[in-house]
Amino acid sequence: MERRSVKKRSSESLLMENGETPQIHLPTNLKGDKRNIALLLCLYTLQGIPLGLSSAIPMILQNRGVSYKQQAEFSFVTWPFSLKLLWAPIVDSIFSSRVGRRKTWLIPTQYLIGAFMLLLSGHVEQWLGSEGVEPNIEILTFLFFSLNFLAATQDIAVDGWALTMLKKRNVGHASTCNSVGQTAGFFLSYVVFMALESASFCNMYMRSEPEDTGIVTLPGFLYFWGWVFVVSTTLVALLKKEVEPRDSEHEVVHDRDVQTAYKSLKDILALRPVQTLVIILLTCKIGFSSTDSVMTLKLVEAGIPKERLGLMAIPLIPVQLALPLVIAKYTTGPRPLDIFVKAIPYRLLFGFVAAFMVWVTPILVPDASQGLPFLYVMFLVGCYALHQVCVYCMFVSIMAFFAKISDSSVGGTYMTLLNTVTNLGGNWPAMLALYFVDPLTWKQCEGGTESLDNTCRDSLEKELCVNKGGKCVTILDGFYIETAICVAIGFSWLLWGRKKINYVQSLDDYSWKLQKRKR
Repeated sequence: MERRSVKKRSSESLLMENGETPQIHLPTNLKGDKRNIALLLCLYTLQGIPLGLSSAIPMILQNRGVSYKQQAEFSFVTWPFSLKLLWAPIVDSIFSSRVGRRKTWLIPTQYLIGAFMLLLSGHVEQWLGSEGVEPNIEILTFLFFSLNFLAATQDIAVDGWALTMLKKRNVGHASTCNSVGQTAGFFLSYVVFMALESASFCNMYMRSEPEDTGIVTLPGFLYFWGWVFVVSTTLVALLKKEVEPRDSEHEVVHDRDVQTAYKSLKDILALRPVQTLVIILLTCKIGFSSTDSVMTLKLVEAGIPKERLGLMAIPLIPVQLALPLVIAKYTTGPRPLDIFVKAIPYRLLFGFVAAFMVWVTPILVPDASQGLPFLYVMFLVGCYALHQVCVYCMFVSIMAFFAKISDSSVGGTYMTLLNTVTNLGGNWPAMLALYFVDPLTWKQCEGGTESLDNTCRDSLEKELCVNKGGKCVTILDGFYIETAICVAIGFSWLLWGRKKINYVQSLDDYSWKLQKRKR
């Protein structure tokens, strides 16, 4: 249920003169920058399209009966945005002056995204599999990983371009464009796509005569957005000239080599407090991994239409917008991580609520095609809202702590590194949680001659069970076992983690600075 939305700033900040991020004190005045803001909004919206599709594909695969091991394999597609720090210095440092510092990477990257989408549109149905045909998870993972790798590279270029495209007084609007644009793109390619792709949703709300398919198909959606990327990139290449600013109204970026950029990362990681914080960030989400990565897929498996799950988020959009503002006043003091620690037990206990929700779904909703009971919908929305409160409490507090400790002498590198580690701390346990659902599930072949010996451990035993007139019945779902294990690990981690978090909060600002290493 948790969407990975931690936004990393470009390592453009590495390249600022004197190594500092720009401080904006002037009041904003959009005169002369309105078109630039519109362009940034468009580019960030395009960036959200591959992200939304990467979240929609697991839902489609779940309806086609893939294993959770295969879902774990496909989850690799989300990693590029967590790893982009590794190649961000290259994007910032190597470019063609003739083409433009940012257009050197933006133009070919967006053309390649369009090409990948057009390629996928012609073959995706075949690779997704059909009745009796296994999905080709390997090729899907490779192509969507490549798509997100390109989107992450585009993100680096756009983040950097925003700093010089906009006037200094208006640079603050770049983060708004980022947030609104990426959210809009994700919404279009996740919620809207899943709704319009669903035959049942379209027949219920948008048609007078029912049909077997939705208004939109995945190949058609990919084909449309593939050409949108091609056409929009051509327009940017021809109509938008990138000029290195030399006036006082714009930020001036000075060239830095790749070696200097990577050395800054090495120096930050050499600090002992940072090493402790990295361990905390890489391990703190193990206890939530089963709930965050498996629950939604289990609800789809139980028969809840995937488009309905996507639409559940819409009523909570105002809550999601207001939550950071409410929580922020509790994280502005000297100990912003206190609320982070307080939210952990509630988020861990939510794992049992999620398990109960999955267990009770087949009982309360025996036939989802007839609609969802009102009380069930309210319960589901309530669970999602509770989860989001816990998520935002942890997110806002950790971001406040990052801002408090980051050394401005190395610009945004510090924040980017910590955000990257935060994302990785969610990605690796989520992948393992998906992988271990099937091995932890107990099944038995019932009703056939193989009933006593066949435990349906693999596809061969499942096929043998069916051929002998039996049926594979789940005795104990691995999701419940995994949830209990994760919660136990989470509370055990909290005994250690609370002490370490109190320790890193007790350190003074000097402990996090790089200057002391140079003395």
